[in-house]
Amino acid sequence: MGQDQTKQQIEKGLQLYQSNQTEKALQVWMRVLEKTMDPAGRFQVLGCLITAHSEMGRYKDMLKFAVVQIDTARELEDPDYLMESYLNLARSNEKLCEFQKTISYCKTCLNMQGTTVSLQLNGQVSLSMGNAFLGLSIFQKALECFEKALRYAHNNDDKMLECRVCCSLGSFYTQIKESMKIALQHGDRPLQALCLLCFADIHRSRADIQTAFPRYDSSMSIMTEIGNRLGQIQVLLGVAKCWVIQKELDKALEGIEKAEELAEGLGNKLGLLKLHCLGEGIYRTKGQQRELRDHVVKFHECVEEMELYCGMCGESIGEKNSQLQALPCSHFFHLKCLQTNGTRGCPNCRRSSMKPGFV
Repeated sequence: MGQDQTKQQIEKGLQLYQSNQTEKALQVWMRVLEKTMDPAGRFQVLGCLITAHSEMGRYKDMLKFAVVQIDTARELEDPDYLMESYLNLARSNEKLCEFQKTISYCKTCLNMQGTTVSLQLNGQVSLSMGNAFLGLSIFQKALECFEKALRYAHNNDDKMLECRVCCSLGSFYTQIKESMKIALQHGDRPLQALCLLCFADIHRSRADIQTAFPRYDSSMSIMTEIGNRLGQIQVLLGVAKCWVIQKELDKALEGIEKAEELAEGLGNKLGLLKLHCLGEGIYRTKGQQRELRDHVVKFHECVEEMELYCGMCGESIGEKNSQLQALPCSHFFHLKCLQTNGTRGCPNCRRSSMKPGFV
């Protein structure tokens, strides 16, 4: 298959995909991959396959094609192709919750600055890296990455990237209906799962438990199908909170136990922190002192590991209703502590402070 025929078949696949004939589009692209002699065409069709499998939640297949694309990019000896393929490799590992690998591949992308496509892809690189840091509960670095991604989205008028960054920042409660429309229009199952989870959380916060449960079930079904273990933790946590509201404490503990196993496997400290906090409250109600102490100890271990305390007074952040201040380096402190100290730099990393943000 020559260059012109390859281009025509790729376009045919795109038309099928855009008309929601996904399986037919995949068949066309796979035939192109098998028959084309054009390396650039092979790279392009691999990109189509990666995107399609990502939106369908088939992350293992997504990773398989990303690995092949890396080899094709090396064959082409073009830095633009290489950067794009490393980003796809990073995104594949992010979806599979391989967060350390994601960060490593994103750093490789960022070290390739100066390529023609780098300005177009930097926002996606920053978002993927931010999601990985968030999965590892490294909040300062996650916040820095999300802010960079949002700047790229605004500068390039990239609405889809902006939507994804807002989802990651947890601020799309105000945009949830629009996000679900976008997810349904694009057949984006991972985004649908996140939207369903947020709907469920909203119903739970309103004590509408009977409406929340089916939303959680639907979200869990998609999260399980696509292998999103981080999302499964969030769903199990929400369901456990529903059982607590209904005073079904044993059922809540079952959910916590399953979520703990997933969180420990991923190294997700934030998930563990929330689970230990919820477990502490349940065992306090049940009067089981040994289990209560175990969760208290583990809760404080998570606080220490994530540095969730003011670097000046040493008190845990969030225990009291105190105003916080975020410095440009993304370290957080009590506002009153910084005002008392009078420092112009960050007490943690000593970077100079310019304009703080209030939380």
